[in-house]
Amino acid sequence: MKMKKSLVALCLSAGLLAAAPAVSLAAVNIVPQDISAAPSIPTSTLQQLHWTPVSPSQTLSSDISAAGQTLNAGDITGPVMAYSVPANIGELNITLTSKVNNESVYAPNVLVLDQNFTPAAFFPSSFFAYQEPGVMSDNRLEGTMKLTPALGQQKLYLLVFTTQKDLQKTTQMVDPAKAYAKGNGNAVPDIPDPIARHGVTGSLALKASTSSSSSILVGPLFGSSGPASVTVGNTAAPAYSAQPAPAAATAAAPAPVVKSEPMLNDTESYFNQAIKQAAAKGDIDKALKLLNEAERLGSKTARATFISSVKGKG
Repeated sequence: MKMKKSLVALCLSAGLLAAAPAVSLAAVNIVPQDISAAPSIPTSTLQQLHWTPVSPSQTLSSDISAAGQTLNAGDITGPVMAYSVPANIGELNITLTSKVNNESVYAPNVLVLDQNFTPAAFFPSSFFAYQEPGVMSDNRLEGTMKLTPALGQQKLYLLVFTTQKDLQKTTQMVDPAKAYAKGNGNAVPDIPDPIARHGVTGSLALKASTSSSSSILVGPLFGSSGPASVTVGNTAAPAYSAQPAPAAATAAAPAPVVKSEPMLNDTESYFNQAIKQAAAKGDIDKALKLLNEAERLGSKTARATFISSVKGKG
């Protein structure tokens, strides 16, 4: 099942109501301010967790099996991840990515808490939509949360977890060969798409950055009213005492890092045939690009096919 999302949120500022643009990717309407579906967790339990700090513009990658913590509450299943972000730097865009690995993926839910550990917003797993693989990215679930800390907030807390209900679902993916062909304007091969099961572990990447168009108000705003904003916390409360750019490609055919999991036979055949056809037409640059992409996806035979093809033996 392809994960989908839709976000319609409002932000109150200086006593005026301003509607944020809607992001509509599904028939499912997600209202982050509605925390009724979120698990009820005692504040004392939350305070016992280790909250990993995330700096602005930093992308923090985490292996849940190694860094996850135990939390027994509601329908929460397996390890959870706990992050803290600074709330005194303005509006925030927080992008959470859950990577597919060996056809398994962690379906995240995110509970946003203010500096007093009071729930402010809830983003269920349906908010984190499936994204097709690209040249520099793999199959993944991803969503961007837009948060506006209210005056007086020093930290926001993000609790990431999955549930027993999520584990009963799967995510329909797109085969990398199809995504590559579509992205390059080639004929899309007729091969089956893989399905990712939902698991209790996986790999997460979280990035926090400032934004000028955030929409979920965390904490109170003087003079504000209405159900659109999330009014939690107390502005009088005391304050709590990037990925490197990829290297440029060279004209040679360096051996890229190969994935540990093997490539599907249909995908392997697609790339080998495409390499042969490109070499036969004398388009060595295209054949080289196909080789690099195939090996990035885990091909074991693309390099031999490339070498024999450019020598006229393919």
